[in-house]
Amino acid sequence: MTERLFDDAPERSPDAASGGGPGAPLAVRMRPRTLDELVGQEHLLAPGSALRTAIETGEPHSAILYGPPGTGKTTLARIIAGASDAAFEEESAVNAGKAEVKAVIERARERRRAGRRTVLFLDEIHRFNKAQQDALLPAVEDGLIVLIGATTENPYFEVNSALLSRSQIYELRELEPRHIAELLRRALADPERGIADPPPTEDEALELLATRAGGDARAALGALERAVEAARAGGHGVDLATAEDALQRKALSYDRQGDRHYDYISAWIKATRGSDVDASLYYLAVMLEGGEDPRFIARRMVIFASEDVGNADPQALVVANAAAAAVDRVGLPECALNLAQAAAYLALAPKSNASTRAIGAAMRHVREHGAKLPPPYLRDAHYPGAKALGRGEGYVYPHDEPDGVADQELMPPELRGLRFYEPADRGFERKLRERIEWLRKRRGQSG
Repeated sequence: MTERLFDDAPERSPDAASGGGPGAPLAVRMRPRTLDELVGQEHLLAPGSALRTAIETGEPHSAILYGPPGTGKTTLARIIAGASDAAFEEESAVNAGKAEVKAVIERARERRRAGRRTVLFLDEIHRFNKAQQDALLPAVEDGLIVLIGATTENPYFEVNSALLSRSQIYELRELEPRHIAELLRRALADPERGIADPPPTEDEALELLATRAGGDARAALGALERAVEAARAGGHGVDLATAEDALQRKALSYDRQGDRHYDYISAWIKATRGSDVDASLYYLAVMLEGGEDPRFIARRMVIFASEDVGNADPQALVVANAAAAAVDRVGLPECALNLAQAAAYLALAPKSNASTRAIGAAMRHVREHGAKLPPPYLRDAHYPGAKALGRGEGYVYPHDEPDGVADQELMPPELRGLRFYEPADRGFERKLRERIEWLRKRRGQSG
């Protein structure tokens, strides 16, 4: 039985699994093999940290590696497996199903009988559905396999809680330009794994590749490889123009359905609430360039106009609604102009959440105390028999009163004097505050 299983899927070392032969892409050939070669992620791999200790002692634990593309998730998984002398199994959740998972578990069971551990690296684990993730649970819980999942999506949204509770979550950060520049220089200086006989390369070109890669080492190394090929074909060195051409326009790391979608709309809301018009426009640009649905952005603007600007500038809601209508009427790319105008207006408008707090307080009061009936004179009197019930009797019509204001109490009797709306002392709400104070005095109400 053991022989058949291992014949079907021969065991691979982490190095062999990497496919780092001479014909492999530069990013694969230059993949770090040890902790000493790894760059970045200092927040996870500092001396004495849980992850570094697990690697150095050869005692790996199940983990979910979460971070943007090109930050070293696969590399780290291979280093973990190599340091523990464990068998390394690699699957992609895009292609693997329950059958593949069961086969891995069976091979791991055979290895454990021989006294060896198995590390299963599951790339794009967020693409496994709940049933597929559940199939892993017994083996992970029993320690039969050490699961290392990799995902660009927030695992708290995409991985089921039972599997999360059995794994440590590690968030990898985008690599800094200095990290990527180090990898690029290594590739140029390593004739075996990197680029043999590289053409002269300008420092400015390397700096451009490192900066424009957006934290993605794989993208930077791929661009360097293309730049070297172009330079050799043209009989010149890798200069700024060659690097720019090889890199082209960086594809934004933005997923309309994933974590970045929420991160950038959150950043836009907070920047706009903070009245930073430039930050507001920047995050708007990221969303538009990333392919975000402009209708989603417009809806958030309409909400923002009431939630965060409110009556400090009532015109904000008009502007946001107009932008939303323009999005439907004009569409992309021109509606970006309408959204930009609205974003700038909302960012620069005076801010107040008084109406937001007021409706929240009123709704909490109703939930906690129930709904009190309005006074009889405010209730509907437009049906037969209403007069006999006293409905509408005694109602004072404000338009017939001086200043258009009646002195009549309009709250339910039990709630007289209760206050919900307290305008801010800025923008148009300053005038509303004065109006409220005048009305309360007019009605003989205190405070």
